[in-house]
Amino acid sequence: MPARELQQQLNTLREQLEQNPPLTEVEREDLHALMQQIELELELETKTQDSSLADNVNLAVERFEIEHPTLAGTLRNIVQALGNMGI
Repeated sequence: MPARELQQQLNTLREQLEQNPPLTEVEREDLHALMQQIELELELETKTQDSSLADNVNLAVERFEIEHPTLAGTLRNIVQALGNMGI
């Protein structure tokens, strides 16, 4: 069920972004690009190690943890779900 967990976390992140938190356009675009990358992994259902995806999500956590802790928390959950999937 890790893929289901990951999809739920992506849905949560999408809902949080729809509430229009005070993000710059670049931050918003970066999060959307990251979400697309994660969704692509889900579609492909690969079980190969892709540490760059997890690294990118971890970088986003660091970037948003001070000013946007709710987004950072959701991103941490995404990292956890990716780890559970072996990604």
